[in-house]
Amino acid sequence: MSLNPNQNISAADGVIPPSSDPIEVCQPQKAAVFADRARRFDTLAADHSLGEYLRFLGRVTRLQHECLQDHPEVPLPDADALARAAGYGMPPLPVSDWPRDPAWRAHLQRILTGLREGASPEVLAVLDSLAKAGEDELEKLADAVLANDYTVDNAGGLPLVAAALQVYWTHMAAAPALSGLKRLDVHNVCPCCGSLAVASVLRIGGEVANLRYLHCSVCNTEWNMVRAKCVSCGGLEKVSYRHIEGGSEAVRAECCESCHSYLKIAQQDKDPLVDPVADDLATLALDILVDEAGFERAGPNPLFIPGSAE
Repeated sequence: MSLNPNQNISAADGVIPPSSDPIEVCQPQKAAVFADRARRFDTLAADHSLGEYLRFLGRVTRLQHECLQDHPEVPLPDADALARAAGYGMPPLPVSDWPRDPAWRAHLQRILTGLREGASPEVLAVLDSLAKAGEDELEKLADAVLANDYTVDNAGGLPLVAAALQVYWTHMAAAPALSGLKRLDVHNVCPCCGSLAVASVLRIGGEVANLRYLHCSVCNTEWNMVRAKCVSCGGLEKVSYRHIEGGSEAVRAECCESCHSYLKIAQQDKDPLVDPVADDLATLALDILVDEAGFERAGPNPLFIPGSAE
């Protein structure tokens, strides 16, 4: 297994012409976002060395879809709050201080129950620990997930806590009242919830054809960003793309020699069904090799605990 760097990248490659007017922010589609991702996990699991892990995440994602379809009404920012957020260039549903509705904990319990059948003893121990946790402990775990803090007790349950939080924030991000959001001045921060991107996606078809969108790690919102530009520092001159020879043709690591960061880009022109979350987790070997090459990941995947690749 070797890492193949592609250094022949023009600084202007893929930059949107000034006369174009791309869709800035795309809301998640409640009927499809988790259902499509679950199918993608199942496809990726076939003949994969991490097949059992990917199939498990497919089950988690299918439960996320069920929870999202049955989501109760929860408070959303009113018109004044939305206007203030827009005026100050801030996300209207910030994960840092949005008052979380207890609905997310109900999603977590439903996910825990749905995963029990056929679970291994190790997984059952995690499920039992979360099921017995009190509200205060669960809220502390939620705070840890949203702060990308994996040092807390019961860290093994953080991906499942993250899954429930993703349902909750995706429901809010998909609300009609949240349509029409604009990109923030801080280009690598989600304009809806303020989280970092899990990956970027090169889209095909319709108004978004050949455009690159960053995909939020929490609420599944996407926002436009020009290609061949570092997600972290915004640099154009020292961006390169790396992939594993013989690995996925649809996923590359976009690396910046200036700030030594990277984030994966999923290319729909190589595979129309590529998913920024599922394909990211199916290419963990690429993370390991890029990390060994001296690059630091620019955004988290909350369904994965760093350091647990084994």
